[in-house]
Amino acid sequence: MKKKNTPLDTFTHSVCEIVLESISDGVFTVDHEWKIMSFNRAAEKITGISRQEAIGRHCWNVFRSNMCQNECALKKTMEEGKSFFSSSTYIINSSKKRIPTTVFTSLLKDQNGNIIGGVETFRDHSLVEELRKKLYGSFQMGDMISRSPAMKDIFTTMPKVSQSDSTVLISGKTGTGKGLMAKAIHNLSLRKDKPFVAINCGALPDTLLESELFGYKAGAFTHATKNKLGLFALADKGTIFLDEIGDTSPSFQVKLLRVLEEKTFLPLGAVKMETSDIRIIAATNKNLSKMVDADTFRQDLFYRINVVQLKLPPLRQRMEDLPLLVEHFITSLNKIRGKSVSGIDKAALGILMAHDYPGNIRELENIIEHAFVLCSKGDIAPEHLPSSLTRASLIEIEDNDNESPFPLKVAEIEVIKAYLKKNNYDRSATAKALGIHKTTLFRKIDKLQIKLPKIDGRSKRQ
Repeated sequence: MKKKNTPLDTFTHSVCEIVLESISDGVFTVDHEWKIMSFNRAAEKITGISRQEAIGRHCWNVFRSNMCQNECALKKTMEEGKSFFSSSTYIINSSKKRIPTTVFTSLLKDQNGNIIGGVETFRDHSLVEELRKKLYGSFQMGDMISRSPAMKDIFTTMPKVSQSDSTVLISGKTGTGKGLMAKAIHNLSLRKDKPFVAINCGALPDTLLESELFGYKAGAFTHATKNKLGLFALADKGTIFLDEIGDTSPSFQVKLLRVLEEKTFLPLGAVKMETSDIRIIAATNKNLSKMVDADTFRQDLFYRINVVQLKLPPLRQRMEDLPLLVEHFITSLNKIRGKSVSGIDKAALGILMAHDYPGNIRELENIIEHAFVLCSKGDIAPEHLPSSLTRASLIEIEDNDNESPFPLKVAEIEVIKAYLKKNNYDRSATAKALGIHKTTLFRKIDKLQIKLPKIDGRSKRQ
């Protein structure tokens, strides 16, 4: 027989509703089919979704969180019967904006103690994130993020450059983010609602590059059975990004110069010039001034594209950005891969800070992506980094032992301790994993005064 609600039960329920409606944390409940049963006022405000829209829908359709694919705290609570807390997650609100949140989950029970679903409490940390960025002095332009004074100067200049229609030349080593800068300039310009198209000039031979940029008419060459519009036509009123322009041939440079001067181009097989209103942003990892002197790059084209030049510094000259970039890549990969990696420990960060990055930011991104293969949650540790990077770090400190700065010494200690623990304090196995001779490891343990537990790792093997 079903128990009737007493006046006290009704009063208690009313009080609970008042409390839930007054708190600043979002709260919602789900049944065993993951359909939302209740949705408080703060949940409406944070998500931008009304209670009427949310109730009755599956929770993943409302929140679109990075936890929805896997590592769902509410799912773990329902399966394991205990509460969970997650400090590294986000939801996507109704405006498609990512909201950083912390989450706490628990079981939902009725008056008789029967489990009827789950309850999740989540807190909006957008303000905390903004304050943290201000505290650390970081600034962002499009997908580019930095706290380096050199980059700050560039970011200050970019809005002014973007508002003009002048041709821009972006120079910098491979992997410094020239493509991201070109996209940011376009998005800040008056052409932002028009097409942005990019092409790597160094990846195609002249004939293919011309057909891609200028298009062609039917019959222009074998298998050209119909007309094809080129990127200059498709990007009309928009922006074209010509990456690695220093790799183009002198004959192609002549045709490109005509586009810049006359805003006209000739499709392959055509007899009539066509026009296009486009802005050109070019990029190179070469010294075009020296190429002009060596007659390998046309002087007139150089002057045409070098109206405004922005030079991106290599990562080794802006190492204060490395922790910020690591955090940015971790956040991005958590979203893409559906993982819950919370950060990077000080030993792993020390190894990254000791590297000189010939591949620049692209290389750093690849290193973090490698770490994500081995690390699903928690902090990225030295053992998650490429082994070549870990070994190179230790060898470099060994070769420059007297000159090594204190942060690198600390990183070295943390790396060795992490690998010792991973190998159950077996010194020989640890040395092998680190790629150094065991006598070198013994010497480092002694010199760095690393304290070890009184166990023999070899005896623990099964």
